[in-house]
Amino acid sequence: MRQQQLADAVSSVSSLGALLKESESRLDAAGIDQPVLESAWVVEHVLKLSPLMQRVNVERLLTGAECERIQALIARRVAREPLQYLLGSQEFYGREFYVTPSVLIPRPESALLVDEAVRRCAQTPSAMLVDVGTGSGCLAVSLALALPTARVLAIDASADALLVARVNMAQHGVGSRISCFHGDLLTAIAQEGVANQMEVIVSNPPYISDGDIGTLQPEVRDFEPRLALAGGCDGMELHRRLLTQAPAYLKPGGALLMEVGLGQAAAVCRQAEEYGQFCTYAVLQDQGGIDRVVCFEKKAES
Repeated sequence: MRQQQLADAVSSVSSLGALLKESESRLDAAGIDQPVLESAWVVEHVLKLSPLMQRVNVERLLTGAECERIQALIARRVAREPLQYLLGSQEFYGREFYVTPSVLIPRPESALLVDEAVRRCAQTPSAMLVDVGTGSGCLAVSLALALPTARVLAIDASADALLVARVNMAQHGVGSRISCFHGDLLTAIAQEGVANQMEVIVSNPPYISDGDIGTLQPEVRDFEPRLALAGGCDGMELHRRLLTQAPAYLKPGGALLMEVGLGQAAAVCRQAEEYGQFCTYAVLQDQGGIDRVVCFEKKAES
């Protein structure tokens, strides 16, 4: 039935202008916020025509194959699959990253982690850093490019995510400078002989409480990997685990930087202070004024 509906839609569209209009209408009816822009981006992905050139070439006749490819992508977007997965990319820190449903789509607020890690390592060109829960590899790649003589490790519990990360590492020319590890948080590098050697640990761990997953937008709830979203009963389970694991890997004075969800920063900072091995030196806000990244420094050995 769905294939017949798609075929009927394709047969009714013959020009670029008609296809754009029909696609925009379908996206709008599905509740997509920017149907004109998203329709143009899908068409650009398939036809390699910029949105401007699309408007110039509205009379262009399309082949059946072109119509079918575009309509298939529009149908997936109507079903609320994220546009980034349809196009296979997302911009982060000024670069394009390959993404699939195996990885969380990079968000701009995570750039705070990169900025702070780079600042911490400015005077330590040979620093060792680790990205815990690397996903697409956007943090690890951005760190390796910003710190060309540093050693970067990337960890993920998902083997499929690491495949995506390795593609991005190779694409940006840092594949030979980032070591990837499959496993659970920092236990993945327990046998690597890196105890007390890390200058910075960065992580964007899952921070949505299990009970709130169902309230998320369908693009997130139904398509992004639950492993990268669900953070336990209060959303902070992995933060607590990292707080207990990180001291064994950080140098005295090394930094643990973690992204947190809305309203979680104070609780995570309080937990860090209670554990006794960290002091909180900063809480960074995103562009919306939300406390987004908590910054801890490992206390000197007593």
